[in-house]
Amino acid sequence: MFHKEGFKIITIALMIVVGLSLLANAFVENPTIRGGVLIALIILLIVVLQFFRNPKRNFTPQSEQVLSPVDGKVVVIEEVFEKEYFNEKRLQVSVFMSPINVHVTRHPVGGKVVYSKYHPGKFLVAWHPKSSEENERTTVVVKNDVFGDVLYRQIAGALAKRIVNYAEVGDEVTQTSDSGFIKFGSRVDVYLPLDTKINVSLNEKVKGGISILATRS
Repeated sequence: MFHKEGFKIITIALMIVVGLSLLANAFVENPTIRGGVLIALIILLIVVLQFFRNPKRNFTPQSEQVLSPVDGKVVVIEEVFEKEYFNEKRLQVSVFMSPINVHVTRHPVGGKVVYSKYHPGKFLVAWHPKSSEENERTTVVVKNDVFGDVLYRQIAGALAKRIVNYAEVGDEVTQTSDSGFIKFGSRVDVYLPLDTKINVSLNEKVKGGISILATRS
């Protein structure tokens, strides 16, 4: 199963692979070179398909928990001053996605979207300390009955060239529902109240909509 954001790119990639394969068969006489070209094209197609996959999962929304918005590895857990929306200290949990991770972004909590903003920017590597402030990114805040305002930020990486954000101010969203998509490598930061109990550790691998990032303390 593939995400809708990948349909156009998958179609283009398939056309390119088929076209170049036909050209290789027609004009490359050396069988070793021709075979190498075909293998490289097949690998390219597999990588594209892998990136846009959207595996079917059995989600169980949990009102007392903040779930990971994406698949990846936890790279930051720290108290920071969040200056775009809160202007106060928050607990930041960041999940880094490699190109082979599922890149669907899901709402970590349910509630009402009270803030949603796109910021153009640079394309520093996603783990760079300044990427959350200088890279292309979107910031979404969902007002939740248990945790209050929960902010999460999609951040483009060195390879990501487009962030898709579905959240609009006023939307009532369900935990684990699609919030967006980041194309080709990225990271998501989640900002939580200081009294939140963090349930993950650094370098832990998490799954979007499944892994529990935090609970009420």
